[in-house]
Amino acid sequence: MGYFIHVDNSEFFRKQMKIYLSELGHETESFSRGDDAIKAVQAREVSCVITGLELSDMKGEELIRQLLASNDLLPIITVTGSKEEDRIKRINDLGVRAIVRKTGDWKETLNEILN
Repeated sequence: MGYFIHVDNSEFFRKQMKIYLSELGHETESFSRGDDAIKAVQAREVSCVITGLELSDMKGEELIRQLLASNDLLPIITVTGSKEEDRIKRINDLGVRAIVRKTGDWKETLNEILN
């Protein structure tokens, strides 16, 4: 269906997301580093980027800014465990398509957003 990029510092969560998106029919490439995700987005047409806020080389906010600076139509979804409401508001203000909390049923929430 689509080609997705997923970026998160948690190897466990990257594996979980890749399995889930595969079940939905999406080809997914996963990264822990934002700069690797940027290179992947530049190299191929991407349907959506799903990013955490903590990456191994930069904050998710910086990744979002860089991606949207080169393509402001690129759908970006943030999946986070952050409880910092100020941070969540700043992320939303950057222009992401949605913010999904890792707590609760994140799969159901993500499925609603993608469909």
